[in-house]
Amino acid sequence: MVNSIKPGTDNQKPGHYVEVGPRGGSVPKGHTTTIGKGDRLPPTSTKGNGWKKV
Repeated sequence: MVNSIKPGTDNQKPGHYVEVGPRGGSVPKGHTTTIGKGDRLPPTSTKGNGWKKV
């Protein structure tokens, strides 16, 4: 994955994250999430996708 964070990764900076594709592009109907300090990133809608901080 390019410039994205794998699902399930913890200890990321708190904030708003959007789902990105395997090459870092936007995902149609992709998920968004907000995590707090110490939270893990949730699963993505499709295997191979990742998360990017907005």
